[in-house]
Amino acid sequence: MSKTVIIGANHAGIAAANTLLDTYKDQEVVMIDRNTNLSYLGCGTALWVGRQIDSYEGLFYTKKEDFEAKGAKISMETTVDHIDFDKKEVHAIKKDGESYIETYDKLILATGSVPISPNVPGKDLENIHFLKRFQDGQAVDAILDKAEIETVAVIGAGYIGVEIAEAAKRRGKNVLLFDAAGRSLPNYYDKWFTDDMDKVLADHGVELHFNELAREYKGTDKVEAIVTDKGEYPVDLVINAIGFLPNNGLGKEHLELFKNGAYLVDLHQKTSDDSVYAVGDCATIYSNALKQTTYIALATNAVRSGIVAAHNIGGTPLESTGVQGSNGISIFGYNMVSTGVSVEAAAKFGMKVKYTDFQDSQKPGFMKENDDVKIRIVYEEDSRRVVGAQLASTTSEIAMGIHMFSLAIEEGVTIDKMKLLDIFFLPHFNQPYNYITMAALSAE
Repeated sequence: MSKTVIIGANHAGIAAANTLLDTYKDQEVVMIDRNTNLSYLGCGTALWVGRQIDSYEGLFYTKKEDFEAKGAKISMETTVDHIDFDKKEVHAIKKDGESYIETYDKLILATGSVPISPNVPGKDLENIHFLKRFQDGQAVDAILDKAEIETVAVIGAGYIGVEIAEAAKRRGKNVLLFDAAGRSLPNYYDKWFTDDMDKVLADHGVELHFNELAREYKGTDKVEAIVTDKGEYPVDLVINAIGFLPNNGLGKEHLELFKNGAYLVDLHQKTSDDSVYAVGDCATIYSNALKQTTYIALATNAVRSGIVAAHNIGGTPLESTGVQGSNGISIFGYNMVSTGVSVEAAAKFGMKVKYTDFQDSQKPGFMKENDDVKIRIVYEEDSRRVVGAQLASTTSEIAMGIHMFSLAIEEGVTIDKMKLLDIFFLPHFNQPYNYITMAALSAE
């Protein structure tokens, strides 16, 4: 028997454990997590808090007993104090204070990420929250029930910030959305798209404060105001959604790190220590769009990385195929999806790209139920390979289209190859001259 210890039992750790337990019968699997629960789908927090779904129960897709039934040893509410990499020992402390040592043949670090906390005066006041764990969602949900909580400030207009701003608005609160950038969602979408999202937010009553940087939180015991570089605003609740950093505390002194502190891994998810693998948000990933190692914290990436690590540990050599960073968001019924890099992101990475835009209705004009769709395809100037795509519409049908572009990026498909792509026509679904085809044909 070979013994694998997995530290962290959320998406990446769960995927690794299931793969080892289901596929390799010679594996002894030990799972350790400091939380009270596992498998929480944090992407559903805003749906629950915003009362778009009835409860949070469905946001958990497995439980401790499922792993124990497969023969795993799993310790919840247990903190790993430190790791002795030379002796291959994990030193842990249980909830009751009991210390113990778990030895390993292979170790999987699936410790995830931690929220970025703005280091400003007043950061320790009450009613300042983050959104990461299930308990964070519970706390925000409970405080939004209080009548005295009238005005909510959300710091950060990325995915989590925009989603929780919508949720708070749906709960009847005054919502102020702050970001140091000049628009929402700048990491995934170009301005042509985010202008529409910003209008959707504003039209639904979210007060936008872009190009504003938080300087201070004011209050006696509880937060009463937020001070930015442009003004002071009375608030009753602050939700920080600035972003996340890799949780590298256990291995940062021993393992090679990426520039942002993530564990640097190869395509097998192996770290600089042959006995240690890292998966999920604490590790790097390979981008097919950039053709280089990078950091993209997404649950889908976490699951795939856990599967890859487990197969390699189990004895089946397997390389990651890389990722495109495919993602999507739906706010007040407006949907945006993207994959690869935007034009703005490409410039930051020194890539020379061109892009082609097109906008039209999803179906022929004679169809009663119809929606406008806008699309941008980003392609490399020299090689002409597709490196990114963005779509937006009030129809959710665009979601499946982005998967095709994800595969195109992975396979190195050129924009010219897409011009005559076999796309069927039926009025119920699309137009004779499909918007994907038209965008590709419009490329320089």
